[in-house]
Parts: sequence; structure tokens; C-alpha cells
Amino acid sequence: MRSSAHLLFLLLLFSLSIISSVSSWKRDEFRTCNQTPFCKRARSRKPGSSPLVATNVAISDGDLIAKLTNPNQEDPVNPLVLTLSAYHDGVLRLQIDEDPSLDPPKKRFQVPDVIVPEFLNNKLWLQKLSEEVIGRDLGPSSVVYLSDGYEAVLRHDPFEVYVREKGGGKRVVSFNSHGLFDFEQLRVKKEGEDWEERFRSHTDKRPYGPQSISFDVSFHEADFVYGIPERATSLALKPTKGPGVEESEPYRLFNLDVFEYIHDSPFGLYGSVPLMISHGKARGTSGFFWFNAAEMQIDVLGSGWDAEDSIGLPSDQNRIDTMWMSEAGVVDAFFFVGPGPKDVVRQYTSVTGTQALPQFFATAYHQCRWNYRDEEDVAQVDSKFDEHDIPYDVLWLDIEHTEGKKYFTWDRVLFPNPEEMQKKLDAKGRHMVTIVDPHIKRDESFHLHKEATEKGYYVKDASGKDYDGWCWPGSSSYPDMLNPEIRSWWADKFSYANYVGSTPSLYIWNDMNEPSVFNGPEVTMPRDALHYGGVEHREVHNAYGYYFHMATADGLIKRGNGKDRPFVLSRAVFPGSQRHGAVWTGDNTAEWEHLKVSVPMVLTLGLTGVAFSGADVGGFFGNPEPELLVRWYQLGAYYPFFRGHAHHDTKRREPWLFGERNTELMREAIHIRYMLLPYFYTLFREANTSGVPVMRPLWMEFPADEATFSNDEAFMVGSSLLVQGIFTERAKHASVYLPSGQSWYYLSSGTAYKGGTTHKMEVLEDSVPTFQRAGTIIPRKDRFRRSSTQMANDPYTLVCVIALNSTQEAEGELYTDDGKSFEFAQGAYIHRRFVFSDGKLTSSNMASYTSGKSQFSSGCSIERIVLLGYSGGPKSAFIEPANHKADIELGPLFLRKGRSPTVLTIRKPNVRIGEDWTIRVM
Repeated sequence: MRSSAHLLFLLLLFSLSIISSVSSWKRDEFRTCNQTPFCKRARSRKPGSSPLVATNVAISDGDLIAKLTNPNQEDPVNPLVLTLSAYHDGVLRLQIDEDPSLDPPKKRFQVPDVIVPEFLNNKLWLQKLSEEVIGRDLGPSSVVYLSDGYEAVLRHDPFEVYVREKGGGKRVVSFNSHGLFDFEQLRVKKEGEDWEERFRSHTDKRPYGPQSISFDVSFHEADFVYGIPERATSLALKPTKGPGVEESEPYRLFNLDVFEYIHDSPFGLYGSVPLMISHGKARGTSGFFWFNAAEMQIDVLGSGWDAEDSIGLPSDQNRIDTMWMSEAGVVDAFFFVGPGPKDVVRQYTSVTGTQALPQFFATAYHQCRWNYRDEEDVAQVDSKFDEHDIPYDVLWLDIEHTEGKKYFTWDRVLFPNPEEMQKKLDAKGRHMVTIVDPHIKRDESFHLHKEATEKGYYVKDASGKDYDGWCWPGSSSYPDMLNPEIRSWWADKFSYANYVGSTPSLYIWNDMNEPSVFNGPEVTMPRDALHYGGVEHREVHNAYGYYFHMATADGLIKRGNGKDRPFVLSRAVFPGSQRHGAVWTGDNTAEWEHLKVSVPMVLTLGLTGVAFSGADVGGFFGNPEPELLVRWYQLGAYYPFFRGHAHHDTKRREPWLFGERNTELMREAIHIRYMLLPYFYTLFREANTSGVPVMRPLWMEFPADEATFSNDEAFMVGSSLLVQGIFTERAKHASVYLPSGQSWYYLSSGTAYKGGTTHKMEVLEDSVPTFQRAGTIIPRKDRFRRSSTQMANDPYTLVCVIALNSTQEAEGELYTDDGKSFEFAQGAYIHRRFVFSDGKLTSSNMASYTSGKSQFSSGCSIERIVLLGYSGGPKSAFIEPANHKADIELGPLFLRKGRSPTVLTIRKPNVRIGEDWTIRVM
């Protein structure tokens, strides 16, 4: 008994130390570049140190191929194989790997199941290359066609790859222009070599030794660079190395579980998307993407970093140089030529896929907490939303709903009737989300663990045994999601038969999927753990959560026999995550600084393809003051993913707990989101078809307006709405820059403001400054229900903001479908274009219907048309082809708002949204 008690005591101490280690930011738990050998080696390299030249250049199977050799090497290294491929829409792919014919110790890992098949089918088969002597080079370079306006250049000696404008024009993006390329090849360990790496108490055996890759990338005619999430810092990436730059870490891309992360830091968080986008007034936008799942570190090099560099680059171009470093993998890089911001996003998502179209309910408000205690708590929270006239669509349950942190189970004391609980929510059009994390409790009585063990489905440690790490359940193992067979097995666990207590209105939340391991090095899985096919964890780490997200989404699709769209929220992020659901920015804090940094964090995710993202409203940690919470709801109502969430140690913070006035303000913020749901859903469809994000930086819509390039306190929702956050306590005024080229209507007053200038706005208690761009039309639904599901048959309002010029024009779109199935992919949707011109508002069809495809119809009509900025004094409107009149009168811009401006309104035109019609203002 003494030994058992002693063991329990030690276990308790260990558990407490684990909880402490993840409960707050502790910088020394995570490696710096100097503590990371591959990063330290790469950062110390000097320009021009790469000795490689390109030889044996030829066209083969539609690609340009070459060998990279070192002619001056005393100790010869095997040549590398280079492949350049061109794809539709101006995408260049560069691949560099070891030569498999030379029998390397193992095959280097190339990430599977991310690049969409459609992209591979759009390869352009190169037919020929031309040779050209570049500058003062002694030998020729090879030039190949990329698109009508661009061509790719392989410079032989010294080795360099770049994209330029056709006909010898200006460079766009270049690779190895500064000669920093280095590729550590796999080799057999020599006697006496020590390849092990140690950090704190952990040892990485590194059985294949150093295998890192590093190179420089230059963006030409660029003013700023953006991208490479995930981190809590500014939208425009700051220099991390160079003259005048304080000692700084590179931007790190290594998926980590970071509790209470700090803002304004280059430190990497839960996700890694190695896409960098440059933008400048002179040329436009370009991008570079390194498709690699190993740890990556990226330096943005400050001006003058290469002052002693003898390599000459064109001096007439404004250029931003960057340094990319990774522990393992291959070079699989993509160049995107743009030239516009939306072009680059479209080109990138043509490779990794566009945002999955969510179910309509998922675009509404979500209420979450760690944890709603039991079924009675769930029922009370649900009823309180109704009592206070606050709509919501989804109620979430965190880890405490399970039996002993065993996922796919329910605590039968606290949640004895889960199906009945979900059906009560479903009766109001509401849904539930439960958490399912990747760590499986090592409990012999747990059927999931027993089955995974018997089938050999767990990730292995370096010795080949099932890896055993610590997470919420204690001793845990992790399914090897790299293996397609295991992903299919996991997907089957979401069937109603396997997930007992689940119903069709239940959806899933994937947390801790970096993967988080409390007792692992840097709170993650050891790098020498082994996956399917002998792949080391160091090679696949950043993609683990992606595969887990994929398998979970596939499970929900299977559960519904392929008919219903899944909803899965993931914390870990990787290229392609957008195809499987939503993500959020993790464990933020109830501070004004975290409210402010949420904007560039969500914007950056959107730029890199992840259009469905948001931050926890109110902050996960800490107790927000009422003013902060209200301001967060007012801003969060415009996030693509809108969820309130809090840690179990915080005070309860449902919207009705802060006094009547604050409840009123939060209610109004949530109502605004529900009013705008048709607009948001239309934008999600745009993201699904083009990759363009829902929430956009100002410069995406105004690429020539230099004042927008570094602005990350305001943002666009689609092309029509500009939102300015309030980020300070007791603010009285806010400076709002309105982009040039048009007027803007302040929606709180209906007043027009001039673009191209900064306005000092009085800060109102009941909203954040929000403007609608002149010349746009936004669809709304102004009748408020308990949930978005109950709004399905409600009529629409169109808000037409007329351009303040001689044209008096405006235009907009509306997309709608059944809100839940995949039938839209077969043509079952309504997509309308609205144009106001010459005093007429016209609705025309934007959908391309094909014979034999599915159809969707709607009985919804338009009950109000608001005309902001119309200069005439119309009395009535004539509707064709119905040939009847409708009244025009002054009415409120917002039906529910206390002090709403009055505007010209066409009342009850009663035209169907799915039909062609014209309304003439008389």
C-alpha cells in the first residue's frame, strides 16, 4: 500500500507540473534559433556561399530538368535533381531533391494528399527552351514559357531561378539570387560522429543526421511582405535581421501548443502556412510558397543586410529579400506572378484548394465555454439566450463532457441523455459541437485504445513501440494520421453506431492537434517518432493536425452518406486546411492588445487560403472588463468565424451577465451579424470558388492606395464593408482612413464621407465604425429569429449605396442554396447580380445551369430596398415584369436599432430573389 500511495503521490506531482507547464507562456520551454542547429547553421551562411551550377539542362516529359553540381568540390557530393514545371494561370513549380538513382539512405519525405488533383491536371507541357546570356554571365541561361506575360529563367552559373516579365522584362520573384542555397544530403553516419541533439531533458537521436535546406527568396518591386501564419504580430511582416534591426528571432513555423501567447512576437503558434505574399505600388502582388511540413524558420532581411555582398542585382527595383530555412524535406516551391492580390490568392488556392463552403448555420454565432457543466447548464444557457432575445446557432462542449477524457464518450452522470439534449436544441434550429482531440487515453477498458493498439495504428517512438505521451487524459497515444488506412478507420468512428449519443445536429471540434504532448520536447511529439512508411515526425510535424482535421471531416461526410457538409473546427493549420473546415487563433487573452492583434491574425489566415477563421471573442484566458467584452463582440461580429469562448477558471461571461446596457450592446452586435448573414454566405461562396477571403486587408481591394499597405486596424468584409476596430479603453475618437477613389457611407448616421483621407470619428458606444462603399449593394435579412435556421424563409432587404457621381450606379450579388448539402456543386443554387443604373435596379442570373443537374428554388422575396445616396426625389417605383407600383418613403436603415438614420426605402416590391426583374425609380 505504501508503494501504491507513493506512486499515486508522484503521479499527482507530475500531473501538477504538466498543468503548470502549459498554463502560461514560458519562453525557455521553446527553442530559439541559436538552440536549433539547422537554423543557426543556415543563419550564419554568407551570400555567395552556394557553389552549385546547373548542368545537363533539357526538356523531358513537359518539364525543364537539370542537375545541380559542385564543380569545385574537393570532397564531391552527389548532384541534386532539379525540375521546373509550368502550370495554368502563371504558376511555376520548382522541385529539388536527391537523385534516387544514387541510392540515398532513405527517400526524403514529400507531403501527400494536399495538392488538389485539378491543379496537377493543369500542367503546361513545355515544348522547348531558349538560351540567353544574362548580364555579364560567361555562359547561357535557360528560358521557358510560363504564361502570356511571364517566363521562367534558370540561370546556370551561378545557379538561380526567377520569374520575369516576358521578353527580358523586370524580375518578379527570384530564388537563390544571393547564393545562400544549401541542401544537406542524407548520408551514412561516420564512426565517431555525434548526430544527437539535446534540448532541456530531451534527446533527439537524429538517425539520418543533418538534412536541412535553406535558400534566399527575393520579391522585386515590393513595398511589404505578408503571410506565413500563424503568429500574433502585425499584418506587414517586420524585418528580423539586418542593419538597425534589434536582435530578433526569425519567423518560426512549427505547430505548437502555446498557452497565453504574447502579442507582437515572431514566435510561431498553432499553425504553419509557408506562403509569403509581396505587394508594392509599382508592380503589384506576387507570392512564394514552400510546400514542406518540417519545421521552418524565415528571416525577412532588412535594407542593407547585404551591404558587403558582391552579387549584383538590378538596382532600379525596390526589393525585399528573405531567407528560408527548414530542418528536413525537399524543395517543392511555387512562384505566383499575380499581378493583383486576388490573383495571387487564386493561384495559391488552385494548388492547395479553396475554402470549403460551410453550412449556413456555421456562419452564425457560436457559444462555447470550457465547460458547460451538465445538461441542466446547457438547457439554462439555451433558454437565457431566448429570454434575452439574443440569437445563437451552436452550443459547444469541451473535454469535461466525456467520461474520463475518453473521446466519443459522455459522462453519464452529467450528460445522461445526450441525444435528447441535442434534439431539444435542434427543435429551435440549433446545433451542438463536441470536442474530439487526437490523444487517445491508454486505458485497456477503452475500446478505441484497445482497437488502435491491436491494429498497430499508433505513432511509434524511435524504438518502434507505441508512442506514449501525456495530455488531458494522462498517458495517451496518437493515431498515425499520415496513413490513409488509419484516417479511414478514424472517420468510421463518427458513425451514429460508433459515436453513441451523437445525432445529425452534432458537429466536431479538433483541439490539441499540433499535436500537443505535455511532457514532450517543446510540448509536442519527439522529432524522431516514427510514422507510416518510416517517416520521422520531424518531416511531417506541421501536417499532423491537417491529416487529423481531414479524417474528422471525412468522418462527418461518411456519417451523412455524403449528403451533408461537415463542420469541423481545427486549431492546427497547414496548407489545405481550408478544404476541411474552420480554424481559430487559439488561446488568446482578455486584453485590449489581443483584441487588436486578432485583426492581422485573421487577415493573414485569409491571405493564405484559410477564409473561415476567427479569434475567441472576449479572450480565452482572463476576465474581460465589460467594455472590452462589448468591443470584442462588436468587432467579432465581422470575423468569418464568430465564437465566444472562455477558460474554465474565468468567470462566466454569457452576454446577459454584465448589466442591462451591456447586454443590449452585445445583443445588438450579434443581431448585426445575423442581419448580414446573406452577405457573409455570399462571400463564403466567393471564397469557395475563387479563394478570395471573406475578411480582407484594405490593400486587397485598393492595391494602388499606399496608405492601406500597412493598415491592420481596419479591414474589408468583402468588397463593400469597411470595419474599424476600437482597441483602447474609454476611447472618445477614432482615426479612420477611408481608401481613395470613392465615397463611403457611415452606417451609424447614413452620412457620406470622402475617400482618400483620414477622418476623426466620434466613437459610439453601440458600434464600431462601419462604412459601406459607395457603388455597392448588400443583401440582408432584417427579421430576427432564435437561430439562422429559422431565418430560411424570411424576406430580404437590399441596401443600395449609390455612387456619388454622375453615373449614380451600384452593384452587388446574392448567393443562396439549401445551406447544408453538397447539391450546390451540381448547380442547385441561386446566384443573382443586382445592378442599379439609370434609375433602374435590375436582377439578373449569374448561375450557369446545365441540363440534368440539380435545381434549387426559393420562395423568398425582397421586402425592402434601401437607397442611400440617391439624388433624386422619387415618389414610387415601377416593377417589371409584374407591372405594379411600390411606394417609396423614408424608413429606418436598421429596423431594430434604437437610433437609426432614415433613408429612402422602396417598401414591399415583393419580387422573388430567384427571378429576373427590373425596378424603375420614378
